[in-house]
Amino acid sequence: MRPFLSISEAAAKLRAREVSAVELAQESLMRIRADEPRLNAFITVTEDLALEQARQADHELAKGLDRGPLHGIPYGLKDVFNTKGIRTTCGSKIFADYVPDHDAAVYQKLREAGAVLMGKTGMQEFAYGITCNNPHFGAIRNPANPDCIPGGSSGGSGAAVAAGSLFFAMGSDTGGSIRIPAAYCGCVGLKPTSGRVSRRGVLPLDFSLDHMGPLTRSAADAGLVLNAIAGYDEGDDTSSRQPVDDYAVGGGSLAGVRVGLPANFYGDRVAPEVASAFADAVLRAKAAGATLVPITVPDPAEINVVSRVILLSEASALMEPYLHRRDDFGADVLALLDQGRFLAATDYINAQRLRRFYQKEWAKLWAQVDCIFTPTAPILAPRIGDTDVVIDGVAEDIRLATTRFMRAANVLGIPAISIPLPVNCLPVGLQIMAAPFAERRLLSIATAAQSFRG
Repeated sequence: MRPFLSISEAAAKLRAREVSAVELAQESLMRIRADEPRLNAFITVTEDLALEQARQADHELAKGLDRGPLHGIPYGLKDVFNTKGIRTTCGSKIFADYVPDHDAAVYQKLREAGAVLMGKTGMQEFAYGITCNNPHFGAIRNPANPDCIPGGSSGGSGAAVAAGSLFFAMGSDTGGSIRIPAAYCGCVGLKPTSGRVSRRGVLPLDFSLDHMGPLTRSAADAGLVLNAIAGYDEGDDTSSRQPVDDYAVGGGSLAGVRVGLPANFYGDRVAPEVASAFADAVLRAKAAGATLVPITVPDPAEINVVSRVILLSEASALMEPYLHRRDDFGADVLALLDQGRFLAATDYINAQRLRRFYQKEWAKLWAQVDCIFTPTAPILAPRIGDTDVVIDGVAEDIRLATTRFMRAANVLGIPAISIPLPVNCLPVGLQIMAAPFAERRLLSIATAAQSFRG
């Protein structure tokens, strides 16, 4: 098998006739077959469709019809994105046999871009959790160490991209579900600004916190995918009319970039390996010309409480029609849904009020800095079956520890990306956050920062 290529490298080889889309799809299928017994990253592999789409891409490119850099590129969809005629399970028993009669907006756009769908990737049940230890479809495993979780809820997407089975995969992110697998598996995960990518045709977890975005091999690749999927969608009432940039940033530079370093919260209870990798990244950013700006960020701990109250309430409301089928839910998801049903309406309303307050408070930061650096997750990928972790002598629930540094970006609606850092242990992620709709700048900074791997 050939070494891992970037999307741009594969696109260039396709146009130079050094490789065909069918060959790329066949190689992807070979990797999937080889890795599935070890990783369990897919719920459905769409082999016949993939080869059909690949042949069509070769035919179009030969005729001079070029749909852009994703034309002929193999990818996967987290199994929350509706695909007409292909089952969309949401990782659940309840939707195990659901075959939609329509496509998600993201799938429509990726088809128009000529990308080749290899399959539907595995996930946490109903995207509600971070382990991907799915009671219905089996545990998904981390390519870096199959005894460890890949992170979730987009764990199959992260595992497949990190293992090299796919050039990119789509995920959803409600409290870190794109960035967690990116950090734990060692790939890139982009959560765009709220409203930047359509949610139409996606089985939701939460009315107001869900975001759609890609997991990729590089920040530059994430920009190419975002170019294909971003934009206003009149069929999604959360979609933004904010103009779309060109996110194909190519190279990037940190010279003169004001990097915000939170003096509060984001250094608390961090595993030594993560703290060391993050400190090294900061030093490398400074050496690359960045200006380091110490900042105090408005109360991330309270924002995390806001996130949990909103998610518990809205997820339980969404699942209400199915809660009479209690035996069909996994125990962990059912416990969260039951918790949400006991929250008072006043708690939910106050959480939404606090959300608006903190959005205004964080907006003031962008006059001081161009981006904010934090660790993505404060811990390394836990072992499958672990429920607690001890950091600095404090025992903490795995889910709450994992998401501690990521939930704010969903509540605030700002873009955030996780890129892998060079380590001699399980993968560690660097999270970079930026102002709303500043994805082009964010991707440029992330592309420059990703050179820290070398």
